[in-house]
Amino acid sequence: MRSRSNSGVKLDNYARIVNQTILRHQDPVTGLLPGSVEQPDAWVRDNVYSIVCVWALSLAYRKNADRDEDKAKAYELEQSVVKLMRGILQCIMRQLDKVEKFKYSNCTRDSLHAKYNPQTCATVVGDQEWGHLQVDATSLFLLFLAQMTASGLHIVYTQDEVDIIQNLMFYIETAYKVADYGMWERGDKTNQGIPELNASSIGTAKAALEALDDLNLFGAKGGPGSVVHALPDDIQNCQSILNSLLPRASTSKEVDAGVLSIISYPAFAVEDMSIVNLTKEEIISKLQGRYGCCRFLRDGHKTPKEDPNRLYYESAELKLFENIECEWPLFWTYLILDGIFINSQEQVQEYREALDGILIKQKDGIRLVPELYSVPPEKVEEEYVNPHSVERIPMGKCPLKWGQSLYILGSLLAEGFLAPGEIDPLNRRFSTIPKPDVVVQVSILAETEEIKQLLLKNGIEVQTVADIHPIRVQPSSVLSHIYARLGRNQRLGLTGRPYRRIGVLGTSKLYIIRNNIFAFTPQFIDHQQFYLALDNRMIVDMLRTDLSYLSSHWRMTGRPTVTFPISQTMLTEDHTDLDPAVLATLKKLQDGYYGGARIQSGKLSEFLTTSCFAHLSFMDSETDDLPEYLDHLLATTTPPQELPATEKRTGLSRFKAAASRTREMVSLVRKAKDLQIHNVHMYLPNKLFYSPQPPLNLRDGTRPQTSQGPELLLTSECNLPRDDTGAVDYDALARLLSETHNLQDQADILYILFKDKGMEWDTQLHGTGTTVRRLLQDLYEKAGDMRQWGLIRMISGTLRKKVEELDWACTDLLAHQKHLTVGLPPEPREKTISAPLPPDELVSLIDQASENNITIAILTQEIMVYLAMNIRTQPGLFSEMFRLRIGLIIQVMATELAQSLSCSGEEATESLMSLSPSELKNLLHHILSGKEFGVQKSVRSVETGASPAISIHEVGNVGATKSERAGISKLKTDIKMLEERRLSWSEESKSQHTHTLDVEHVDPGRCRFPSIESFDGMAEAPSAKDNRHGQWLRRRRLDGALNRVPVGFYQKVWRILQKCHGLSIEGFVLPSSTTREMTPGEIKFAVHVETVLNRVPQPEYRQLLVEGILVLTMLADVDIDSIGSIIHVEKIVHIANDMFYKDQKDLGAEDSILDRDQATGICRLLYDSAPSGRFGTMTYLTKAVAVYVQDFLPTGSCALQ
Repeated sequence: MRSRSNSGVKLDNYARIVNQTILRHQDPVTGLLPGSVEQPDAWVRDNVYSIVCVWALSLAYRKNADRDEDKAKAYELEQSVVKLMRGILQCIMRQLDKVEKFKYSNCTRDSLHAKYNPQTCATVVGDQEWGHLQVDATSLFLLFLAQMTASGLHIVYTQDEVDIIQNLMFYIETAYKVADYGMWERGDKTNQGIPELNASSIGTAKAALEALDDLNLFGAKGGPGSVVHALPDDIQNCQSILNSLLPRASTSKEVDAGVLSIISYPAFAVEDMSIVNLTKEEIISKLQGRYGCCRFLRDGHKTPKEDPNRLYYESAELKLFENIECEWPLFWTYLILDGIFINSQEQVQEYREALDGILIKQKDGIRLVPELYSVPPEKVEEEYVNPHSVERIPMGKCPLKWGQSLYILGSLLAEGFLAPGEIDPLNRRFSTIPKPDVVVQVSILAETEEIKQLLLKNGIEVQTVADIHPIRVQPSSVLSHIYARLGRNQRLGLTGRPYRRIGVLGTSKLYIIRNNIFAFTPQFIDHQQFYLALDNRMIVDMLRTDLSYLSSHWRMTGRPTVTFPISQTMLTEDHTDLDPAVLATLKKLQDGYYGGARIQSGKLSEFLTTSCFAHLSFMDSETDDLPEYLDHLLATTTPPQELPATEKRTGLSRFKAAASRTREMVSLVRKAKDLQIHNVHMYLPNKLFYSPQPPLNLRDGTRPQTSQGPELLLTSECNLPRDDTGAVDYDALARLLSETHNLQDQADILYILFKDKGMEWDTQLHGTGTTVRRLLQDLYEKAGDMRQWGLIRMISGTLRKKVEELDWACTDLLAHQKHLTVGLPPEPREKTISAPLPPDELVSLIDQASENNITIAILTQEIMVYLAMNIRTQPGLFSEMFRLRIGLIIQVMATELAQSLSCSGEEATESLMSLSPSELKNLLHHILSGKEFGVQKSVRSVETGASPAISIHEVGNVGATKSERAGISKLKTDIKMLEERRLSWSEESKSQHTHTLDVEHVDPGRCRFPSIESFDGMAEAPSAKDNRHGQWLRRRRLDGALNRVPVGFYQKVWRILQKCHGLSIEGFVLPSSTTREMTPGEIKFAVHVETVLNRVPQPEYRQLLVEGILVLTMLADVDIDSIGSIIHVEKIVHIANDMFYKDQKDLGAEDSILDRDQATGICRLLYDSAPSGRFGTMTYLTKAVAVYVQDFLPTGSCALQ
């Protein structure tokens, strides 16, 4: 008999350790592992991690087999792994009703349980008695199921089980927006059962989805039916949120050692190496001790100061745990594995040696990894004074099976028994390797032969939908319907994937369905309900955004292919040529570079060899009504050669055939008299809050006419047609509709009918069934053809139309850790949204906050969608902003227009409402970017009834002195001055004579902005003499409305709170006790400070308070214990204001220049002063702080200097 090799002997030793510490506890029936003797339940996460070393050992035996017994040993170990994984699958199969519910609700009460009975697979505690929702645990099971299957294990046996795994993928695919309890089962670190968005859950879910995508769960023996699919957009959403969240771990944890599992083995979920390194540095510098790493800062678990009689902590109690948090050796096992995967022998050596020094050695020579090391109760005070100085004692489970398993895995890898690729057969470890440049393929399709000829006339050769046969083109909504069949299993009660939008990554693949090739148009082409799609500039802007997004986020094999159809709506009004915006875009696409992306344009058939393909094999095996359904889909894609005349006229697009046709419109508008809201003119141009319809007394004879018919002149309510009793004759009013062709007049009449008679009142105009609703819908389409945006928005609001993607936009912003407010300050009118809401609830909340004003409500929806578009492609615009106040943003937009166009609030609001969607989005982008810009108006000739075109152009930092520029860079480091470029919007209707009025050099006293009292500092337009006039007031107003603060501001506030009892801002106190619960880098702390600052309704005053606090925080570095009890920040600002006023008076300034803001008493000139310089705000605020705190400063020192 051959003697055992050295490696064989070592492996036998590891087998003994694995058997003693792991396998001897495995239940013979279910295969599950209990936690410990004291805690006999089987946790999903712990079970998966614990069995990893058994799997690794089986691979090592198979690789280093000396004799047949080794192969037998390998098989036996493999089957132990399969037994445990199937045991967890059994537990999940008993809770399939929860999987089904959770896919739709994302609610904690519907989640799978986190732990089970190891003997029976049954649940052990109630749904509400434990923090069960732990997306990372379910994801970890799926990730290792994929890796183990890829290594050759057979864990999934039947097609039913394949469907279960597919539905579990749907369960975790929305992880990027699901607040859960995380890997420590407690959610928010106060342990009060508050779920939060956790980086570890999002990262593990992303890794599991990527690992399982297109994997055959039956392994090499499987057919197409056992392949599971993930959607690339869900994976990318997880990636985006991770990038925005890290190195923070969650809202309440600024750093968490558990994140090691996603930046390295096993998940490798983060692709940006700089984020990986930054996160690792944060963990090591803030959490590492002599015995391992703390889980997170102020973690009270098993510390001597924790009260074992209650689960939750008091907020102020968390400070007690600082510096005495328990240290977990577990995290050093992750760092050993990390060192192996990044090939850093030094790191592996360092942590293996450190770990060897703290393992518990038994008599039989086996070394155990204890759960944690705690400070002995008698040495707590000593540890407070000198952190990491006292000897700690091991506590908790010994061994912690999860840690023991990873320790053994690390040893097997470090000693060369396994290569990294063997325990990572799906190559997750290469995720940080830079990807090659992406070339986006764009195929332009003409809807009809006529459009094809028009394009050819312009030198662009394309195919029609008929030409590309047998490739079929469908809208993305059809793809959503197809994916809804994935994982459907009636026997198990599983409905498949919830019907959700498919993003641009999903629609940029070509699909093989039943041997037919399908291409799908992007989501934005599908919009049928909302008016954004009526604006061709908006369409091409969305195309540019999508192409840019694809070039930076595409990760799949093969190139992305975007199918862009040119439909009737993209032509000019007379249908003789293409819309100029669309034509310009098509020409740029031909050049090969557009929107920052490399483009290859051509025919779909040319792209078949280079495109990314997905084979939807689950459609092949369906036996229910699928053939009829597919036949129906295929029939709708084969276009008729000639369009009916009506379809030509209205330009309805065949590409929108399967888009949603339901119109959920609810009439819920108050009578006009109910809209007279108290004091509302303080906050917004009256136009937005008073009558949402154009008032009926605006007809003045100069109104342009679009028809030769008789002019309808409605001068006032009393001129309405009346019957014998003197009441309004609504039938006569309805008949007037057919006598006028002016859309504005028709809208006025319909609004009165809707207001007084209701949406379903039958006007009998064209026989029965001609309801107000139907007429409004007809008018909406006419206004859409004419591109009358003010009218479109008003009718859209009246019909209660809602943006199809509103809830998606809201969720996207929330997932990027941005709270939203809708409505205008102050509370309770301004409503905060801090968690995703169902679409109907969201619309209802917006209506409530808009006080049922249809115009505000529709504008709020529109801006929410634009914010989501911006955060998706330019998350940097939103740095240091944690709450987006949409009401204030609308207010600032109106103010900007009023200032730039030198007009009243009424006219500015009219201009704002009349902006096309693309112009509104552009204005919002300029405001967000912090760039200086000017606005010019092109006044159309009187013959047209259309709205004025407005051109927005960027201006440089003109006239700013060197010291002012230094002040900008010092105070506003997060505002990037981008290179100068000009954006102008030309008119969209038929070519008409225009003359341009340069509004930047208009007489400054021409008009004031009376309708916004709190904003009337912008009364005068900038004069020709000094184009810097109003610049700093405007900058402060914008920053205040956007909640923009200097980088590091919140950490500085935290430090100053340590030296006083609190900061008072306009009567609202930010107490120093806040720092006893929260750490400086927490999002939760930043939001808390923001909430107090947001009590100030005037944004420019709020920003001056921020500058005051910034000066005050300089004292945090001064060596003094206290600077007083409650510091009243507004008093400091007023002291500075008085000093400024006195200096100006001494220099002979006139009273008119030193006019004070009535609401705050602050000199308007101070608002408009640069931060630096002799008369700068920072100079006066510094003096004011010195006066305010002088009693607390050390005598005779120049502390403030």
